[in-house]
Amino acid sequence: MNRKVTTIFTLIALLLAAACQKETATPPGNENDWVYNPTPYNLEVPAFFPLLDIPSGNPMTVQGVQLGRMLFYDPALHHEGARACASCHVQEFSFSSDPEVLPHINLAWNSAFLWDGKVQGSLEDIMLFEVKDFFKADLGRLEAHPDYPRLFYEAFGEGGITYERAAMALAQFERTMASGNSKYDQVLRQEPGVFLTDQELNGYDLFFTEEGDCFHCHGGILFTDNEFHNNALDAEPEVGLGAITGSPFDRGRFKTPTLRNIELTGPYMHDGRYATLEEVIDFYSEGLHASPTADPLMKALPMGGKHFTGEEKSALIAFLKTLTDTSYTTNPSLSSPF
Repeated sequence: MNRKVTTIFTLIALLLAAACQKETATPPGNENDWVYNPTPYNLEVPAFFPLLDIPSGNPMTVQGVQLGRMLFYDPALHHEGARACASCHVQEFSFSSDPEVLPHINLAWNSAFLWDGKVQGSLEDIMLFEVKDFFKADLGRLEAHPDYPRLFYEAFGEGGITYERAAMALAQFERTMASGNSKYDQVLRQEPGVFLTDQELNGYDLFFTEEGDCFHCHGGILFTDNEFHNNALDAEPEVGLGAITGSPFDRGRFKTPTLRNIELTGPYMHDGRYATLEEVIDFYSEGLHASPTADPLMKALPMGGKHFTGEEKSALIAFLKTLTDTSYTTNPSLSSPF
């Protein structure tokens, strides 16, 4: 083959390679065709839940929720592409998976996040921490993606892809993650044919009276006070909230988890020391430990616990299981969009 023919083939090969690279790097469609006309999202709040405060700077839109849902399930958000939010927050287990992660359920009504309260504020604040500090998101990967530049534009308009916008989209999706359709909720709504059994009623009475004393920390429709307590786990408690505040009085104080879907979110406690609900009830019955920062709400502390009978333990567990909402763990609008 002569040099001229070789040169022609070389030029053709380079042109083809450049065309392929251009096709890969350019998002489908022309940027001039992108439309910013977000559709308001009709967020349904479960019956009896508190009013939801949605920041004026991040209104709920169909486009924003869909973008947040994609980011939640896409490993592209991670700086190494190694995992997604959904890797640790698994829908089947009420968006939990291990003791290090609190379940993502009704977080829209929270103002303090993580076991030790490291992040406080709004959903936007905790999602910004997740995107920027925990995932260390590589925005360049999202910018080079065939779809995300357009999706960010459709959700937020001009301004491109930023940590703040990724957090805003995730926050919008998280606000749709509301669980309020357990058997307990159906009884509250007086749905036909739905009643608590005698055993569940006994557990209810134990839970919401001083006899069981659960309601002080886990009362209300959310089944959490969203506060921090030292629940007498250890005589020498771990640091907990004290690591954030620097106060020795906060040692051993950890966030009160919601008991909604508690049947699905084991193992239990901040360190996962208890594998079953039975072990948890045994702890509150006989296993309390005094310490300088043990919460005054642990009124059974001098006795080591409430000393429930076997029948009372079974009743409490039966009631806790009425808080299981399988419609939440199977809701297709919360599952992977991919």
